[in-house]
Amino acid sequence: MNISSDIKQAQVLLVEDNEDDVELTLAALEDSKIRMNIHVVSDGIAAMAFLRKEDEYSDKPRPDLILLDLNLPLMDGRDVLRAIREDADITDIPVVVLTTSQNEEDILKMYKLHANCYITKPVDFRQFTHVIKQIEGFWLQLVKLPSNRGML
Repeated sequence: MNISSDIKQAQVLLVEDNEDDVELTLAALEDSKIRMNIHVVSDGIAAMAFLRKEDEYSDKPRPDLILLDLNLPLMDGRDVLRAIREDADITDIPVVVLTTSQNEEDILKMYKLHANCYITKPVDFRQFTHVIKQIEGFWLQLVKLPSNRGML
C-alpha cells in the first residue's frame, strides 16, 4: 500500500494474524498524508524472517515501525519482541504492541521486554481508526527516527 506525501516513505511492519484487523488497520491508514509502505505478516516466525531479511523477505526494507499483535500463531508476540530486543541489528526498531489483551501481566511483561508502547485495540471502528491515526501521527510525524541505523 503506497500513500503519497512529500516526506520520506515510511516502512511499517504490521504483524497481525486476524485478517479483519489487518483490513481495519489498512483502511485507517488509507487517507494518510504520510507516504508509507505497509508490510503485513501473519505470524511471529514470518515477522522474524522479515526483520532478518531471510528467505522470501531478503529484498524487503527495514521497517521504521513495527505494529505487533501479541496472540500470534507459531511464535507469539511476546517471543517476537524478546527476539527483536536480543538482536543487535534490529533492537532499535520501535515496537508498538497493538493487541486486544488488557491483561495487566501482559502489559507489564511487554514493557519489561522494552516495548515502546502498549495499546489495547478498541472494538469500535471509529475508535480503532482514531488509535491508528494517533500511532501514525506520533511515530511517523512527531518522533525523530534515525535514518542510517546500520551506520553505528
